Amino acid sequence: MRVAVDSGRVPRIFRLTRVTQLRISQLMNLCHLAPDIQEEILFLPLLMSGRDPVHEHMLRDVACVMDWMEQRRRWGSLPRP
Repeated sequence: MRVAVDSGRVPRIFRLTRVTQLRISQLMNLCHLAPDIQEEILFLPLLMSGRDPVHEHMLRDVACVMDWMEQRRRWGSLPRP
């Protein structure tokens, strides 16, 4: 189901899920990542304990750039295991 932002349903969704509009925006910005970066993130090894080595906050500086070559450069410079 597609929901138009101005339909009035979106604020209700935020209330029901208890997810803020800011958080949704942060997560939606990850859609701007180059496809190969998205794929690499999807296939990171599953952790059984501890914190994930890559999280959304780290990716903000990568996803805010629309140039995929620059994204790849920034992605390559992030610390990973």
